[in-house]
Amino acid sequence: MMGRDIEELTDSGSLLELGIIDSTGVLELVNFIEETYGFSIDDDELIPENLDSIEHLMNYINRKK
Repeated sequence: MMGRDIEELTDSGSLLELGIIDSTGVLELVNFIEETYGFSIDDDELIPENLDSIEHLMNYINRKK
């Protein structure tokens, strides 16, 4: 969160819009989730509704486990 106030980050805040993560970071995040939780993320699941906020990530991971 370079240059941003930590209070801007909420569970529902967009990680892309807040500049916390970029497209390369999304790929690193996908790799981390796959290795940590032991499932694969299909290309059609790489959508903001699954990966663009802490809340979406938590819901997505819980559905996949």
